Amino acid sequence: MPAAAADTLQRSDRLDALRGLAIVWMAAFHFGFDLNHFGWIRQDFYRDPVWTWQRTCIVSLFLFCAGAGQALAVMGGQGAGRFWRRWAQVAGCALLVSAGSWFMFPDSWISFGVLHGIAVMLLLLRLGLARLPNGVLLLLAVLAIAAPQLVQHPLFDTRWTNWVGLVTHKPVTEDYVPVLPWLGAMLLGFVTTLAWPRLWQGGAPRPLAVLGRWSLSFYMVHQPVLIGTLMAVQSLR
Repeated sequence: MPAAAADTLQRSDRLDALRGLAIVWMAAFHFGFDLNHFGWIRQDFYRDPVWTWQRTCIVSLFLFCAGAGQALAVMGGQGAGRFWRRWAQVAGCALLVSAGSWFMFPDSWISFGVLHGIAVMLLLLRLGLARLPNGVLLLLAVLAIAAPQLVQHPLFDTRWTNWVGLVTHKPVTEDYVPVLPWLGAMLLGFVTTLAWPRLWQGGAPRPLAVLGRWSLSFYMVHQPVLIGTLMAVQSLR
């Protein structure tokens, strides 16, 4: 396949826009979380379904888009070098998130959040699962989503093992996106795109599409900007 055609297949304005929508939703969610952290509002972000279900939807949308993006990359003949460069960016940012969260929340720092989960799931997908038939992938997606409800064991309750997801209780951390059940969302995005690639053809709102192309950069800077702004405003009150 010619390079120009491959690049076109790997890039979809419609998929980028959906990712951009997830970014906007995430930023609004985090802004509310930050307002709560500084005591400007009083909300239970850890137990109130209004907030917990929003988080579930946001993470699911991100992982669905990640799976769809990988399907486009596979169909577009993406080379190993390009995949590993992007993977290194995601994994490096995951380490920065862990370090930053340890400074901000030493008792509940992020050891396996959304970027950590995406990094591991991308490896599972591109180094093995992507070779399986769509029907098998769909079955695996269902099993991944159901697994934490069916199997739990104290072995998976430590920071070294909770990344699997088969925990008996949720760890005390500011973000937790284990492989199970969240691999299911990525596999659904992957299978859906392989089965209906035309889903991502067509136009989309350009601001959201541009934002979606820079989602990792936005993710890394939005919280420091929001927290810094709120701290500055609070110091002036």
